[in-house]
Amino acid sequence: MFKINDNYLKLPGSYLFSTIGKKVAAFTQDNPDKEIIRLGIGDVTQPLAPAIIQALHSAVDEMAQAETFHGYAPDLGYEFLRDTIAKNDYQSRGCQIAADEIFVSDGAKCDSANIQEIFSQDSKIAVCDPVYPVYVDSNVMAGRTGTYDPKTETWSDVIYMPCTADNDFVPAFPKETPDLIYLCYPNNPTGSTLTKSQLQEWVDYANKNGAVIIYDAAYEAYISQEDVPHTIYECEGARTCAIELRSFSKNAGFTGTRLGFTVLPKDLKCGDVSLHALWARRHGTKYNGAPYIVQKAGEAVYSEAGKAQLKEQVAYYMRNASVILEGLKEAGYQVSGGVDAPYIWMQTPKGMDSWSFFDYLLEKANVVGTPGSGFGPSGEGCFRLTAFGSYENTLAAMERIKRL
Repeated sequence: MFKINDNYLKLPGSYLFSTIGKKVAAFTQDNPDKEIIRLGIGDVTQPLAPAIIQALHSAVDEMAQAETFHGYAPDLGYEFLRDTIAKNDYQSRGCQIAADEIFVSDGAKCDSANIQEIFSQDSKIAVCDPVYPVYVDSNVMAGRTGTYDPKTETWSDVIYMPCTADNDFVPAFPKETPDLIYLCYPNNPTGSTLTKSQLQEWVDYANKNGAVIIYDAAYEAYISQEDVPHTIYECEGARTCAIELRSFSKNAGFTGTRLGFTVLPKDLKCGDVSLHALWARRHGTKYNGAPYIVQKAGEAVYSEAGKAQLKEQVAYYMRNASVILEGLKEAGYQVSGGVDAPYIWMQTPKGMDSWSFFDYLLEKANVVGTPGSGFGPSGEGCFRLTAFGSYENTLAAMERIKRL
């Protein structure tokens, strides 16, 4: 008789954003006359830029001709895209990342969940707290997290590194040495960042202790401060200890088109074993790449027209972030983020937990946000709002919240 993976049974409840979706659907059914403003899930709202649309049309036309038709994509992704990424995102910043160290995929979310597969099951993981849920959930499914304590909402074998207002959202080095360290900057959900010197300390720590940093840089396009690095490979020694995850979803609107990539340098090894080779082998067996049409659209992101158009879109969302940040301050809330990231992190009113505040905001203001406790135990008492709405809805949401 078949058996199931018992680790899946350890996952508590449903996925955070599934729970939000169910709550909003129930409220909408009971209140069909209410106009809901969604500032919860980090899904972009601006359409694909004209340069990207043009590239998609051209690629579709190619697929209609036998001479230019493309079938299966190469395991690592098409060379034209990997070359473009290497030159624009890394070599232009002085980072020696080669095209064959870039693995194109259908999104950073998939890669952030799958990358743990190349590591031993008994690897000890450390995560910032609060944190993007996929990091912990994927390790739960792999049987790496121990037992769950519903009272503290923590896993026995996970090292939690609190990132709160008390420590300016900068994690301290854990007392117990981890094998895998998950860092996300600019951070989801807090919107915080690390300076280059702070990130360098983590690279030095990882190299000293034989750990690997899995660095999620999905929001690097929103960085505005000069001392905040756009990639971990700006730090000396990162090639021997860091894997970087990138996404086209947040900077170019590919949430529905699906495109991302992982950078895994050839210098990153476990003894004589190359992690680059392992991930390449994994790509060959469990290919989760993107089709030719989408990769051509990704190439257009780096064209002069694409860069200009996407700069405008990022500015659009960051204007929303400023509206939210200042609006919440005016309403008397304690807030952070929203400067180098499209997320604003706020403290809930005294005596109200994050899910109670979610219900309160939905019922009284018809505004949807994300409860901080869904990102980890240190997220309790906090709440995330996203700048990925329309400007008009963002203004309206702040006016509603101010009237509460």
